[in-house]
Amino acid sequence: MMERYPDIEIYLASVAHPALNDWLAKALDAPPLTSAGKGKWRTQGHHQGHKVPVLLVENAADGFASLWLDSGHSPWQTDQEAAQYAAEALQTEIRCSLGGWHPGDDPDRFWQVLPDGREGPIEWPDSGR
Repeated sequence: MMERYPDIEIYLASVAHPALNDWLAKALDAPPLTSAGKGKWRTQGHHQGHKVPVLLVENAADGFASLWLDSGHSPWQTDQEAAQYAAEALQTEIRCSLGGWHPGDDPDRFWQVLPDGREGPIEWPDSGR
């Protein structure tokens, strides 16, 4: 069985708030995102009786927005699983890390999921970190 991640983080190529709010409402029964400062948006959903805090940061990496679910109780076990659902629901390219990061891992290896269902590992260039 797959190990459940303690949180989920995916990167969205484009963010249409109505579509994202719609998806979060369906997946997490979350109210619409509200502004939490410049380029940041928050909401809180629920899944199986657990709170799931959500943070969206626009332009977090190379023009991609970061969507972070700060809970081990989301509907998805892994970032990759969430990315697959998000790509289909939001009809945009989604990227995520290849797994839990460990010292010595290549930080530029990511998983890419396209809206048409194609997916696979990619190198995501270092943006001057």
